[in-house]
Amino acid sequence: MTQKLLEIDNLEVHFTTRRGVVRAVRGVSLSVGKGETLGLVGESGSGKSVTSQAAMGLVHIPGEIVGGDIRWKGQSLLGPEGHPLSRRIRGREMAMIFQDAMTSLNPLFTCGQQITEVLRYHRKMNKAQAQARALELFELVGISAPLERLNQYPFEMSGGMRQRGMIAMALACEPELLIADEPTTALDVTIQAQILELLQDLQKRLDLSIIMITHDLGVVAGLCDRVAVMYGGQIVEEASADEIFSHPAHPYTMGLLRSTPRIDGKDDRMVSIAGSPPDLLQAQQGCAFASRCPSRKAECSRDVQLKEMASRQVACRFPFSGPWSRDFKERTDHIGTR
Repeated sequence: MTQKLLEIDNLEVHFTTRRGVVRAVRGVSLSVGKGETLGLVGESGSGKSVTSQAAMGLVHIPGEIVGGDIRWKGQSLLGPEGHPLSRRIRGREMAMIFQDAMTSLNPLFTCGQQITEVLRYHRKMNKAQAQARALELFELVGISAPLERLNQYPFEMSGGMRQRGMIAMALACEPELLIADEPTTALDVTIQAQILELLQDLQKRLDLSIIMITHDLGVVAGLCDRVAVMYGGQIVEEASADEIFSHPAHPYTMGLLRSTPRIDGKDDRMVSIAGSPPDLLQAQQGCAFASRCPSRKAECSRDVQLKEMASRQVACRFPFSGPWSRDFKERTDHIGTR
């Protein structure tokens, strides 16, 4: 059995705003094993980034962890009042690549200074040792002229170079788990492919576990072992990547797959999910997806929890378990190629 590194159990995260309390994460439970790649997918506002930031101990006022537990190698990272104790492992054993490298890197310091700070804090290296290690890291992630790049500020580097610098910073202390939050955002497709290939190569060489947060289902199909689908701050389906793409059970998962654009020109119009995401300021009763679900029934107004269904978990009273229609298979075959 795969050793579990990170376990999130019934996590609840709220944000206090002028309009009221935003229930951003509502009872999320998931785990990541050693050497495993978990895909976390869902539309914007579904709680993916907040869940990962909570695991890293990066949820601060006005945000608050109000329930559940986060465990690293079996030990809780939350104090008695829900205050995160992740600082001792953040950056050293568990690291994160943030969405936008330009805004995540400090514009007032060179890239070299930002990487050496991590090494001097966690590894207690002196300035020369940290500089040498930073140079090795830039070479590891494929940055050309690494010595020159170390002395450059983020705005002097291209988007692809900044993203590679972020990856180098995340890998500085050789973490066991890497959380990649939309690591290819705002990059052109050629650079995207290079970054994803780099992550795959680094995972094999360093035996990394990865949580891949993305909107791109093609990325998930090519990289991930398991997939957790989030909607309205909850996990609505979790299964292996092969099962998600070939036999989705939750209506929302099916909607995501159907709405992925095709490149073969067979569809004149894109298929969309009707309606709007739930208002997280409101207390949710019943299935969060019910108002947008084409197969909803009266029973969907009652609360629904994740339940075991064969080799997956599904939060649906009427999960799809029949034979897949030819139309659905044709619409999704181009995504699930692994």
